[in-house]
Amino acid sequence: MADREQPYDPYIPSGGQPQGGAGNGNHRTAALQAEIDSTVGIMRDNINKVSERGARLDSLQDKTDNLAQSAQGFRRGANRVRKQMWWKDMKMRMWLIVGIIVLLAIIIIPTVVATSKK
Repeated sequence: MADREQPYDPYIPSGGQPQGGAGNGNHRTAALQAEIDSTVGIMRDNINKVSERGARLDSLQDKTDNLAQSAQGFRRGANRVRKQMWWKDMKMRMWLIVGIIVLLAIIIIPTVVATSKK
């Protein structure tokens, strides 16, 4: 096993053993790797937040669609009730007009008949 070659590491000089200055380089590499890992973690968190936001936006879109359908149904119902009330109002006006005509006929016909007999 001693004749087995070590894997290549660019921070270890070609002699195979790290020297005095190379240990400092490994420390810097470890610090950079830690910073990269931290950045990757932050990016993963951001991606998770964006996907959660997308899910919330989808839910909000569904709620908006349901509200729009409900509003359209309400509008149709309101129009139907408005037309029913208009017809009810018209019927009431017609009855009032017929009542007034009958009342005038009851008053006018006897006076015309009494006047023509004289």
